[in-house]
Amino acid sequence: MKKTLYFMRHGQTLFNVLHLKQGWSDSPLTDLGKAQARIAKRYFQHAKISFDHCYASTSERASDTLEIITDEAYTRIRGLKEWNFGRLEGSNDVVDPKPPYGDFFVQYGGEAEVDFRQRLLSTITEIMEQDDHESVLMVSHGAACAQMIRAHASRSNIKWKGLVSNCAVLKFSYEDHSFILEEIIEHDFSELDL
Repeated sequence: MKKTLYFMRHGQTLFNVLHLKQGWSDSPLTDLGKAQARIAKRYFQHAKISFDHCYASTSERASDTLEIITDEAYTRIRGLKEWNFGRLEGSNDVVDPKPPYGDFFVQYGGEAEVDFRQRLLSTITEIMEQDDHESVLMVSHGAACAQMIRAHASRSNIKWKGLVSNCAVLKFSYEDHSFILEEIIEHDFSELDL
């Protein structure tokens, strides 16, 4: 049976504004980030999309975003957390090499890219394999979204610009243990004071 996964990045955070790395560390949503989440909520409402189950990373920025989008009960899952950047958590983004990062963060006590991707994909697949999970919302992080796109790029015709904006939604179909990226939903934030 074909299922649908809406995999979403959280709203803008304080660290996003300051250009600081926030893998396993956390920072609060800004007022703009909360407004972005409300626009994402409106998108789901206008499209009449409902969810059988909702999940969020254990990071507050993800669960706070999800709580703005829906009043439904949800589950926080550690496997949906962002890439662990080790001792570079909280540092300025300019220290990063150009992607792909590979094992760059391992020298600082962080995760290798392959380990991060495996953690993420295992978690998401396990969730989607459960019964009564026909339409699922998961709120996670920017690098997690990028990993999902890269992992399934060969099975999609979607053109990706290389960034995942705050509150962007990746719509995947899931069938026969395979994901297909069907759409990247970038919201219109023109009404907001960006």
